[in-house]
Amino acid sequence: MGASDTIAEYFGFNESDTDYRTETLAGVTTFLAMAYIIVVNPAILSSAILWNHETGEFQGEATINGTVYGSGEIIQMLAVATILASVVATVVMALYANRPFGLAPGMGLNAFFAFTVVVILGVPWQVALAAVFVEGIIFIALTAVGARRYIIELFPEPVKFAVGAGIGVFLLFLGLQEMQVVVPYDATLVTLGNVLESPVAALSLAGLFLTLLLYARGVRGSIIIGIVTTAVAGWVLTLAGVVAPDVLTPEGSYDDVTNEGVMSMLTSVQYDFTPLFWGFVDGLGMITEDPFVFLLVVFTFFFVDFFDTAGTLIGVSQIGGFLDEHGDLPEVEKPLMADAVGTTVGAMIGTSTVTTFIESSTGLEEGGRTGFTALVVGGLFALSLLIVPLMAAIPQYATYLALVVVGIIMLQGVTDIDWNDPAWSISAGLTITVMPLTTSIANGLAAGIISYPLVKAAMGETRDVSPGQWALAVAFIGYFIVYFSVESGSVTF
Repeated sequence: MGASDTIAEYFGFNESDTDYRTETLAGVTTFLAMAYIIVVNPAILSSAILWNHETGEFQGEATINGTVYGSGEIIQMLAVATILASVVATVVMALYANRPFGLAPGMGLNAFFAFTVVVILGVPWQVALAAVFVEGIIFIALTAVGARRYIIELFPEPVKFAVGAGIGVFLLFLGLQEMQVVVPYDATLVTLGNVLESPVAALSLAGLFLTLLLYARGVRGSIIIGIVTTAVAGWVLTLAGVVAPDVLTPEGSYDDVTNEGVMSMLTSVQYDFTPLFWGFVDGLGMITEDPFVFLLVVFTFFFVDFFDTAGTLIGVSQIGGFLDEHGDLPEVEKPLMADAVGTTVGAMIGTSTVTTFIESSTGLEEGGRTGFTALVVGGLFALSLLIVPLMAAIPQYATYLALVVVGIIMLQGVTDIDWNDPAWSISAGLTITVMPLTTSIANGLAAGIISYPLVKAAMGETRDVSPGQWALAVAFIGYFIVYFSVESGSVTF
């Protein structure tokens, strides 16, 4: 038996009815859909490091362990940390869990880290990293004893089956906003963007139309083709002078033709991320200065990440056909361990909570069914270390085409919901709608989990609700009381 056959047997290609070409294509698709995190995560987390608590302002440089680093150097350190954390977590997902899911520092959680914890609460970024580390250790312990699996399996059935559709609408909304097809509007919060006035909206819709046509015709790799074609078209239109720089290209990624342009960025990469590690070490030593705040931060990271990850796993697993007849993911503790390890390692090297990405759905749609897909994703993240600055040349609106396409596909999950049963229709309907309206998977899950036992009680069917489901609902209510108390300022530190 050759190496190729051994690898195929290890990942179970025959059992999953897949092959190298399909798995590789799926991995490339997922990576392209996730690649924006290499640019976006450092931009968000750098705000935490560059925030001056004494002046209450952002600054252009920061001192870490006695050395002054400019904002550009800090962003590049964080890009390397983002990549390495993603590689570690995704490789664990591939080799241990054998699931086709990609992982990286999560959106939303990174913003909470930077702006709520560091800027608003005044917690040093070093302490915030220590909190993420402790959260990761707790996750590893709970996963090892099966506690996370037990809690996830407590989710009401309608909530499990609604998660996929809820994430689908969430993806659609996020994608259309990034493409400027949906824009802010005072009277109704959002409205249709003017495609005739927005080059981004016009090119995005053209790319989306191409992608959907290719998908409808069954063309393999249609999402990759759409992303790459749209990105290239944006650069061509910019280089040809049809649109100004920074309109169809990422801000700062294009200099005018008298300069070296994008390629010049390759010579100025800050690969040394060890200052972030020593910042994390300092954070561990600062925990005792205000343990109450530290415990609150750990609790919040833990709660949001737990349910974001759970919702994403269930949603993308539904697309891949991995769920059993009860809506559960067999051996769910294995992919959960991947995000726990990723979170722990990520905190040590300088980044926020690592989680499974909803963009993994793009690879599933291309046929990815085994851990080899995740292995390809991890490998591409590792290769991206060679071109850290050049990753900024991929415009976000191009990658967000994938979210719109997958969002449409994920709506098929609504067919598994019994809309004639009030307990199902109410809890599932709230799960689906609250996710995009609050831009939070966890909030959507909360709406469904809290409403299900209440509706069941109103129907006189309390025996259908387990004590664990009541406890879960109460836990969510308690979380929101603490969260809103902090947001309103009624709880101060």
